[in-house]
This record gives sequence, C-alpha cells and structure tokens, in this order.
Amino acid sequence: MMGLIAAALIAPPPPAESKLLRDWRIEAEDPDARVTEQAGVIDIDTRKGLTLWSMTPVASPVTIRFEAMAVAEGGANDTASDLNAFWMATETGRGGGPLRPRHGAFGAYDDLRTYYVGIGGNRNTTTRFRRYVGIPGNRPILPEHDRRAPADLLVANRWTRIALIANGHTVAVERDGVRLFTLHDPQPYSRGYWGLRTTWSHLRIRRVRVSAR
Repeated sequence: MMGLIAAALIAPPPPAESKLLRDWRIEAEDPDARVTEQAGVIDIDTRKGLTLWSMTPVASPVTIRFEAMAVAEGGANDTASDLNAFWMATETGRGGGPLRPRHGAFGAYDDLRTYYVGIGGNRNTTTRFRRYVGIPGNRPILPEHDRRAPADLLVANRWTRIALIANGHTVAVERDGVRLFTLHDPQPYSRGYWGLRTTWSHLRIRRVRVSAR
C-alpha cells in the first residue's frame, strides 16, 4: 500500500518532497507545509491545517493501523498537538464516489459523513471522538467522547500505536492496544476514505496497515 513515490497536492503549490509519496492526497492550508517520506516514515510539518488522504477506499469490516509520533525537537511547528484522523468518509449525497478536493481548513470537512478522532487536540488539552453527520457547523459529540485526562493526551517524541476500527455497528479507536473510544452506531458508515489530519504540529507516521477485521 505504501510504495511511496509520488503524490497529488491540492492547492497550495506542491513542495518537491511531496513527489516521494504515492496513493496519498495532500490538502494543506499552508503553502510552506512539508510532507516527506524517508525509510518508510512519513514526516508532516505544518503551521496550519493539513489532511493527508489515502486514495484507496476502505469498507467495513476494517481496521486501519499506524504508529505516530508527535515531534518536539525545537522546530517551529514542534508543538506536540493534534494527532487526528478521519475514516469511512463520504460526501453527503454523493454515495461512495471520490472525495472532492479541499484546502486543509478544518471547517471544510464538516459536510462529510465520517468518523473522526482528535488525540491531543487544542494544543494537547483534549482527546475527542465524533461522528460527523454531513452538516456544516455541526460536529456532534457525546459527553463520554470528550476526554481530558493526561493519560489521554500526547507524549512528545514517543511512538504510539493507533487502530481505527469500523466493524458493522461497532466503531472504535484503540491506542497502544487499549480501547480509547467505542460507539455502537445503529446506522454505521460502512465504506469510504480515510485520512490523517493535523494543524500546527510536526508528526511522524510509520507502519501503516489496512486489514479486514
């Protein structure tokens, strides 16, 4: 799946490094955002919103696994914040077709029908799970899906294992083998696209694997 050689960037103009990526689409607010790959590790360094979409759709049952690190090494964007992801994303009213291009601003994704998790959001003060309903400005969240304990947040410069699960009516997020969120969805999103999301941060991603659960 990875085979990282070339990529498409939706405005702003593509940095040369993005050509190393294949099968991903970069949507970035900041023209200076950098997405590079070396030895199987994707490096995302951005001062504004950025979403990196896998261009291969997935269908339930599915588990999307990857390892991520919030980098804090003194760089301008090394803020240890916002390890986020969408999965099972579709356009409202367009069935299972490709997602239309967007430009990286968080609000531009409100009209998707998708699951979303934000680990260490809001400058590493919140960890939240949402089921987007495809209505701009409406990001529903259950009280139990808004967590703020230190154990739920990011630890800088440490790899963490993430699993995004869609298995029929059960939707879940696991971190380092521990269930972080679970939703019983009576009307589950059963297919769509998935992507990594961040803002003003520096993330590294490795060992991406998508498998039937």
